[in-house]
Amino acid sequence: MERELAAPLFIAEASSNHGRDLFRAKAFVDAAADAGCGAVKFQLFKIDRMFAPEILAKSPKHRARAEWELPLSHLAPLAGHCRARNIQFSCTPFYLEAVAELAPFVDFYKVASYELLVDDLLKACAHAGKPVVLSTGMATLDEIQAAARCLRDAGARDVTLLHCVSAYPTPASEANLSAIETIRAATGLPVGWSDHTRRPAVIERAVHHWGARVVEFHLDLDGKGAEYAAGHCWLPHEIAPVIARIRESLAADGAGFKGPQPSEISDREWRADPADGMRPLKHVRLAYKGEAA
Repeated sequence: MERELAAPLFIAEASSNHGRDLFRAKAFVDAAADAGCGAVKFQLFKIDRMFAPEILAKSPKHRARAEWELPLSHLAPLAGHCRARNIQFSCTPFYLEAVAELAPFVDFYKVASYELLVDDLLKACAHAGKPVVLSTGMATLDEIQAAARCLRDAGARDVTLLHCVSAYPTPASEANLSAIETIRAATGLPVGWSDHTRRPAVIERAVHHWGARVVEFHLDLDGKGAEYAAGHCWLPHEIAPVIARIRESLAADGAGFKGPQPSEISDREWRADPADGMRPLKHVRLAYKGEAA
């Protein structure tokens, strides 16, 4: 497995925890930027385009998700706030027209695991000419390969797949992180990890051992978001040290050459001289003899 020294792209998923409140949604951008993320992601859906009529007719729980919809009017101010905070803005399109509605604003599209089988949606994202990140929860390897081919055949040139387990939360014992390498080998694409475990060790293992190039996680600001009670959302003070620790440990890997580091250059002259085994080197000692005289 090839290892990359660069830190992965961390994507904070605001989900529906914004509560349709633009001020709160902007606070997610700030929290993601402050935690060290490179991107923040929202979701653009219409509940009557997400669930079939027979489901909505019988399920008050699903009808209530209309209160989670992100208003289209929030896209421009959120994109602008992301630019001001130097963080990428992304959003998941859940219906076909959403791809065009998002095009003026997003830096990349994120396609959710539940929509992996919808070729028309994948093609629309590819045709938009922006990078695409695709989650693969619940999918078989054949389904993942088919989705990757669909994106490529439709012209997508910058595709990243995310290994994902679509359980909210996911038990750490079911994270199956080795699938990151399986997907990478089968598709030849960069692969990351979409986290629902809320376990630092899982994210760190995904990055350090399995080379996850992207890490997505669900974020809430204060435990009051609509999805927080399910148990898969991180709070800012929980995820920030995980990101910082990963960045610091990757920086410690260095570039791989063996040679003196800047901080030890001055000590080279104080090594033992091969002539007599004493420190420092003899030419350094000459200066001390002059001082003594």
